[in-house]
Amino acid sequence: MVTAKKAPAKTPAKVAPVKRRTPKPKAEQTINVSVAAPTPVKAEAKKDDSALGKVIGLIEWVDNPFKLFTVILLSFLFFAGYFAWDSRQVILHAITVQDKMPQLAKQENLLAPARSLMKDVDGLVVLIHKANLTINSRTTVLALNSDGSREKTLEGTVTSLFNASSDRNAAMVAMLNGEVICEEFNPSSKVGEWGVKQGVKFMCRGSIPPDMGKFAGYVAIGFKDKPEDIAALKTRINLAATDMSED
Repeated sequence: MVTAKKAPAKTPAKVAPVKRRTPKPKAEQTINVSVAAPTPVKAEAKKDDSALGKVIGLIEWVDNPFKLFTVILLSFLFFAGYFAWDSRQVILHAITVQDKMPQLAKQENLLAPARSLMKDVDGLVVLIHKANLTINSRTTVLALNSDGSREKTLEGTVTSLFNASSDRNAAMVAMLNGEVICEEFNPSSKVGEWGVKQGVKFMCRGSIPPDMGKFAGYVAIGFKDKPEDIAALKTRINLAATDMSED
């Protein structure tokens, strides 16, 4: 019996591993694009039409003494015109009845009520002025110091009733309406400056006589400080003003 020899199995051929190539990343390309910047457009300054904007604009406009003087002059003319228009009826009525107005008492008859007023309210000075609305003037007919003595250097002084002082003008109109006006004192004449030298910081003024529409003049009494009871003070001034006129 013949035994067939098996052929030895062949060892499988070794296959070399296949190397896979990893693709190299491509280098990023940077593209520089230059964009021209737009030309800036200057925005037009908006005009501020508010009151504050107009004031600021006026301040910026005033850059020399001549312009400053112009502004002051125009402001004065505007205020004077507005005041005259606003108070025209009161002033015109007083002028038209000037001939029918009561008169101030004679100087010797003014002394007693003036000194009594000063003593009762503890004033520093008392001034009595005669008014002439037709020619816009006032004449100081009596000036008293704190001790009741007369300041004769001021008596006979003539100044205007209405002037550039807003305080005085407002007081004039108030007195034409029969009111007693009391307020912080700001001098606007030689007589007023004398009052400040005496220590006056607060003043009350009342028409002589105190009736509405009758204005022969007025009495002014000055104080160092504002009195506590203004209502009682006004009543006392009206009583004195009644005694200072001749009907």
